[in-house]
Amino acid sequence: MTDTPSPNSVQTERARSRIAIAWDSDLAYSFRRSPVALISFAVVLLLVLSAVFAPLVAPYDPFDPGTLNLMNGFTPPGEANAFTGETFLLGTDDQGRDVFSTILFGLRISLFVGFAAVALALILGVTLGLVAGYVGGMTETVIMRIADVQLTFPAILVAMLIFGIAKGITPPEYRDQMAIWVLILAIGLSDWVQFARVVRGATLVEKSKEYVQAARLIGRSPFAIMLRHILPNVLSPVLVIATISLALAIIAEATLSFLGVGAPPTEPSLGTLIRIGQGFLFSGEWWILFFPACTLLALALSVNLLGDWLRDALNPRLR
Repeated sequence: MTDTPSPNSVQTERARSRIAIAWDSDLAYSFRRSPVALISFAVVLLLVLSAVFAPLVAPYDPFDPGTLNLMNGFTPPGEANAFTGETFLLGTDDQGRDVFSTILFGLRISLFVGFAAVALALILGVTLGLVAGYVGGMTETVIMRIADVQLTFPAILVAMLIFGIAKGITPPEYRDQMAIWVLILAIGLSDWVQFARVVRGATLVEKSKEYVQAARLIGRSPFAIMLRHILPNVLSPVLVIATISLALAIIAEATLSFLGVGAPPTEPSLGTLIRIGQGFLFSGEWWILFFPACTLLALALSVNLLGDWLRDALNPRLR
């Protein structure tokens, strides 16, 4: 008499087999063999976790007026304040806020805007690219001409234009509350073109293949064909573009905030902190600018290096 395995044990074995298959895949092998990818992933993971758990990691709440002491203002890194005797790892700004804590909370805003903007651009660009490539005709012409016109303008100028229009139609009493969402909308609408062009080209190739023709013959709807058959086969370049676009979105957010048209002072991002620190750079308080700028540089560089590795790993010609 043989014992039949329980459903839980079967599910556990299936999960283990899937993990084993993923671990032995070409992508995982390439990742383990690439020191640049490993270091970049470690830096990104550290920064993301620091931002997510900022209220637990940060020694101070830099945006709680009750905890601020103006006597701590302009304290150099690692030195005791002459008036209060308190020591801060990365120093303080003009209002006595701990720079390390402001970086962690500012990193949350920058990452949230970057991920949300890329998600918006990805959804919009992939949808329009699929429709343009599969439907064709006048629909394709209109979508791609709009994309071509938008490509003639720098993305940061398009983002500033969209931000200005969206902020102008927002009621004044809600502008500070909606500033982050308007920023996401502006960056997302300025970055959808790359996704649309790549997906449209890949869709033109995929829709002429036999499996798409077979799906049409059995009566599948165009929506089902695009969603269940074509979309999974065009995601590889989309993932690469999304990774690189994340770094560009974070830099775009920092640029807009540095120019004063991004995150509000009540919810400062890394760009806002850099703008604040720039005003004190030539008076000797270099740390107010230096440490937020280094954090932004490390984040953008690490994400870009991960994107470069992912592009090479998913390229069959380089295997």
